[in-house]
Amino acid sequence: MDKFENRTGIAAPLPLVNVDTDMIIPKQFLKTIKRTGLGVNLFHEMRYDMDGAEIADFVLNKPAWRDAEFLIAGENFGCGSSREHAPWALRDFGIHTIIAPSFADIFYNNCFKNGILPVVLPQEAVDRLMADAAKGANARLTIDLENQTVTGADGTEYGFEIDPFRKRCLLEGLDDIALTLEQAAQIDAFEADQAARQPWL
Repeated sequence: MDKFENRTGIAAPLPLVNVDTDMIIPKQFLKTIKRTGLGVNLFHEMRYDMDGAEIADFVLNKPAWRDAEFLIAGENFGCGSSREHAPWALRDFGIHTIIAPSFADIFYNNCFKNGILPVVLPQEAVDRLMADAAKGANARLTIDLENQTVTGADGTEYGFEIDPFRKRCLLEGLDDIALTLEQAAQIDAFEADQAARQPWL
């Protein structure tokens, strides 16, 4: 997993509540176990018509937000099934941070495991950032994970809370496997000791 770096970029506004994981990545795209290649299918049913042509009115199809790195969304983002393909698709598209008043628990946890920062802010702050995001490249925002701030286009800072362990994992690029490998010396010592005591195993 890549280390999470502070970023200044464009945020795409998605003023919808209860965006579920099937909306984020529909079930027909769950056949793969690869984390790459799903970005093109992100929000598939909102981005494309029945013939596969882009729907011009959808935010990520508009020129101003095609390269968005942040997403401003409504409450209960990521509800529905627990599919990890949802954060995979968002990350593969290029989304590094999602800001919303609330998230579904499993989706929230899956974001951290896949290098995405989910930021919970009060509705009033989300509304202001949503309005800024509607201006496209004319209103860029900055995410500072180390200092736990979101800075809007007008310079207003919004602080957010994050579990220290999850923060460390994002900053250092540590997924579950990398965390396990940090204990490699202890694991090797245990296995050597067990092999000596129980050689028949």
